[in-house]
Amino acid sequence: MKVYKFGGASVKDAGGIRTLAEIVSREQANLVVVVSAFGKTTNALEKVLKAWLIGENVYHSLLEETYKNHQSVIEELFTDKTAVSGKMDISFARLKEYMLSEKRRDYDFEYDQVVSYGEIWSTIIVAEYLKTNFSDVEWLDIRENLLTDDRFRDANILWSESANRIKGIFDFKKKRIYVTQGFIGGTVAGQTTTLGREGSDYTAAILANMLDAESVVVWKDVPGILNADPKWLPDAQKLDEISYKEAVEMTFSGAKVIHPKTIKPLHNKNIPLYVRSFLEPGGIGTIIKADATLKKIIPVFIKKEDQILISILPKDFSFVMGDNLSRIFHSFMLHGIKVNLVEASAVSIDVCVDDERPKVDSLINDLKEEFAAIYNEKVEMLSIRHYTAEAIERITTDREILLEQRTRSTVRFVVRQV
Repeated sequence: MKVYKFGGASVKDAGGIRTLAEIVSREQANLVVVVSAFGKTTNALEKVLKAWLIGENVYHSLLEETYKNHQSVIEELFTDKTAVSGKMDISFARLKEYMLSEKRRDYDFEYDQVVSYGEIWSTIIVAEYLKTNFSDVEWLDIRENLLTDDRFRDANILWSESANRIKGIFDFKKKRIYVTQGFIGGTVAGQTTTLGREGSDYTAAILANMLDAESVVVWKDVPGILNADPKWLPDAQKLDEISYKEAVEMTFSGAKVIHPKTIKPLHNKNIPLYVRSFLEPGGIGTIIKADATLKKIIPVFIKKEDQILISILPKDFSFVMGDNLSRIFHSFMLHGIKVNLVEASAVSIDVCVDDERPKVDSLINDLKEEFAAIYNEKVEMLSIRHYTAEAIERITTDREILLEQRTRSTVRFVVRQV
């Protein structure tokens, strides 16, 4: 069996869902189809959540607009809309009822309960449409089977418990095609969790691992993995194949083509990952596998925007290394802040993190008794794999370099525009 994952760009409208069905029709193997929320639905639901939490009734109209967007897709796709509209109406009613209840006021918890509906709605529509083309399709609610801890917005998988459920529920003796959600899971207590922004790739890799899939195919709106974001560097080139290690290095540095956690479950079972274009389904794309080699070594450029560079200094000028370093990184972990780059000297440590201001402010407040902290905001982290002098000059010109870090194969800069 194989796992196909379709991102939001590939199911943003009725035409995209028709293309999805055409791609599925060409595959004869058993399939798990993992689907993200439609287009900008996640962003839309984040706006609904924000308005709801601060008590602005505009959340009603924002939610209604999202409902209408999904209904317009249904109108285009279905002649008989009874089944799909009925399921969608029930799901929307559940969210509306939930938002009439007393708020918990914990943002991360509420985020997962509200924003997760995007994946539920997209998969309902995709599954119902596939049923009009194939007789052996089943929709599954992954929240009841992919179990996680209660670290909301960045949940950890409970592997053994989940594997037992996943192997039992995906029964290919009963159905050939299963449609389910990416990005979301559920606690043992039945509360919805999410796996981190853009986490549908990770879901596909988890299911592939647990079901011993032959391969995973991630269908995107690009021809494969490129050596740069073409919106940043228009002359970006496609990489035909890369190793698991290369993919991990790229995603850690901020490459957005796949979720950073995707590779490990696939590497553990030696399952290849293909990144292919749903706009050109016949294209070769890029393959990520254990024994891949770069046929032509070219620089790979990665830009991670919306960063903060934090400098932390012990107030008593004690060495950072040892107990101080342990306490500092324990605080980062407690506040759910992921470190993208770290540079330590004798009495200071510089850390580059995503600009999640409430978390950063809380961290600095917790450290203020023992440490002084200053930060530079609105900075970028630029990385180059297989760098050259020309490649460095290309992306650092007209930028102030605040921090530079080099290894034999990778160079990273924290910069800001000048």
